[in-house]
Amino acid sequence: MANLISFHDVAKHKCKNDCWILIHGKVYDISTFMDEHPGGDNVLLAVTGKDASIDFEDVNHSKDAKELMKKYCIGDVDQSTVPVTQQYIPPWEKESTAAETTKEESGKKLLIYLIPLLILGVAFALRFYNNK
Repeated sequence: MANLISFHDVAKHKCKNDCWILIHGKVYDISTFMDEHPGGDNVLLAVTGKDASIDFEDVNHSKDAKELMKKYCIGDVDQSTVPVTQQYIPPWEKESTAAETTKEESGKKLLIYLIPLLILGVAFALRFYNNK
């Protein structure tokens, strides 16, 4: 079983000599890596105390970098302790949520046009039958 670490504990480690980061549900102690990071230690310090998954993916790290990360992994974050706004949502879940939202919005937009057309149709039908 993997070592479970609370988000609160991860957030405590946010200085150059004691730095933990959270990426994709894994906790990494990168204290000894700070000086080696090609982007500098400020980049790493900027993502402490939060889920850095999106920041990590935005940089498009190499396979070697991702392989190197395994060396610094100290456990998994206890997801029940991660604030809702900080939880990592895999891209495939984001897409389904966006698709559902788009479907709902499409339905609302369709109703905006259908209701007036329906009213006009009823008005013309009543006028047509009343003129006979």
